[in-house]
Amino acid sequence: MSVTKPASAAAVTAISNLPLFSSSGTLACRLTEAFLAVRGETERRAEPLSPEDQMVQSMPDASPAKWHRAHTTWFWEQFLLGQHSPGYMPFHPDYTFLFNSYYVSAGPRYARAQRGHITRPGAEEITAYRRHVDAAVVKFFHDANDKMLTQLVPLVEAGLNHEQQHQELMLTDILHAFAQNPASPAYNASWRFPASVADAAGWITLNEGIHTVGHQGGGFHFDNEKPAHRALVGPVKLARNLVTNADWLAFMDDGGYRTATLWLMDGFAAATEEEWEAPGYWHKTGGGWQAMTLGGLRPVDPDAPVCHVSYYEADAFARWSGKHLPTEMEWEVAARAGQLDDAFGLVWQWTRSSYAPYPGYRADRGALGEYNGKFMVNQFVLRGSSLATPKEHSRVTYRNFFYPHHRWQFTGLRLADYDT
Repeated sequence: MSVTKPASAAAVTAISNLPLFSSSGTLACRLTEAFLAVRGETERRAEPLSPEDQMVQSMPDASPAKWHRAHTTWFWEQFLLGQHSPGYMPFHPDYTFLFNSYYVSAGPRYARAQRGHITRPGAEEITAYRRHVDAAVVKFFHDANDKMLTQLVPLVEAGLNHEQQHQELMLTDILHAFAQNPASPAYNASWRFPASVADAAGWITLNEGIHTVGHQGGGFHFDNEKPAHRALVGPVKLARNLVTNADWLAFMDDGGYRTATLWLMDGFAAATEEEWEAPGYWHKTGGGWQAMTLGGLRPVDPDAPVCHVSYYEADAFARWSGKHLPTEMEWEVAARAGQLDDAFGLVWQWTRSSYAPYPGYRADRGALGEYNGKFMVNQFVLRGSSLATPKEHSRVTYRNFFYPHHRWQFTGLRLADYDT
């Protein structure tokens, strides 16, 4: 198609409310702009890392930065170019096996826990891979007709949001790797924890009522955010502010990590086995507590939200405080009303809701249907977004999920009170 041909009405409607896309230009140009912006952000986040940094895998739950860069490229090659661009030849025959993640429908894959063993291809070869696929995708956008592009908008949206998720993982995973290094290297020496926007303490009250939760209307969403449905919420009070490091230090000083009656059985077993005595990445020094951050080792800021705590720790803290963790429905109703401070951009917030399908849930068809639904067991929902989440990637209905012992993510909490 001509790059000067205006987008069809259907195409404009399809992407009109999406924050990743500009509001003018041809459909091909708009898709190209959004695609290159997201792909560029991945490279921007990788830029401070050496080739050695990019291959380290510090635990099975984390992946090397090089693998993240390659896997997000494989996604475009596998699901866009491979299925919709006639005549496209894969960049390398081994990459489909090396850089698939958990898409069983897409074929065999290399073991997740062994991704750090992939010393070759090297970081420069992955850069070449990314450039090759980027050029092929842009060419595809400008060669395809308007009808095809309109039909493929949902796939492109999924690919962009998928890559943004891996951009967040690149930071959480490299922080975990650097935290194992006794030299405590900084990802970015000038990094600072984002400032809080909280301007009022206290609680907000949700009276008992029936509310619609879940994604409604236009705009991108993952399949686990639907269908929208009605839920009974309240009466309950939610804390306006996040739990802070000062709050957590009080919990620690009161023996919170040693008091078995505050903990779920599995949680106390995990805390004992892992010898938890503070949030993840905290270290006791002669001058007090310090925490490993993206800027290196820093003194713990008592006013900052507590971060890198597991569901088990969050639940124990809530019990110690005489409060509870909110449900994800309570969180969404309060956030939708704009009543929660720091709901986005600092830490993901644990809820006490198990990660389960909404009533009437149906996974997307095909391999992309493996993205969320098959993980709906033994995990808990987190809401909001973190300092590592790309700005355009957060929304009030977003359902993040992790196992209850996980704490390498930027995870914190706010409290709920049912004594209304």
